[in-house]
Amino acid sequence: YSAPCKYSIRLIEKLKSLDTKNILNFDLVNKAIYWARKYHGVQVRKSGEPFYSHPLEVAYMISDYKLKTDVIVASILHDTIEDTDLTFEMIEKEFGKIVANQVMDLTRVKESDHKISAGKLTELLWEQKKYDLLLIKQFDRLHNIQTIKFLSPEKIKKTIEETISKFLVLAIYLGIPECKNKLIRTCYEVIGIENEFSEQEEDLLM
Repeated sequence: YSAPCKYSIRLIEKLKSLDTKNILNFDLVNKAIYWARKYHGVQVRKSGEPFYSHPLEVAYMISDYKLKTDVIVASILHDTIEDTDLTFEMIEKEFGKIVANQVMDLTRVKESDHKISAGKLTELLWEQKKYDLLLIKQFDRLHNIQTIKFLSPEKIKKTIEETISKFLVLAIYLGIPECKNKLIRTCYEVIGIENEFSEQEEDLLM
């Protein structure tokens, strides 16, 4: 996992091009990439891509809006507590308490091992005014919805409805119209393919 992959190369090249003031800690970023690849391991997305490609793409997207080491690292590790054997304590030891808390806050498995929806998690983060983490969730959804066609029809419909009701509004509040427009275009495309939505639901995209 220490050898660069096409996703890590793409991410590091972009970060270096953006980091004109040398504010990023590339040792931590590279360590996070290694850990994401190691702990997500052989997990595969529905699209057939390695799962670790997803958090690296989320970090790639968010770097245009928040060039901070802790945010980039948390983006890369955001699914690890939820979906791998990596623990809060392990992240805290290697990356510090700030990153560990951020990754824990982004974990949808809460008390009593109950898994909340992504939409509910954004509500909690908004109430706590954790705007950096909301950015991560926003780009998490943007990347996920770009590969939504690989999901079941039921999951597609549920994801589109949640995107319309939660993430389009969130994109407006966060001041990222490019993300909002990409979500709208993708929702339109999926609605056109699936043809399972009412006129009222389509109106929400206008």
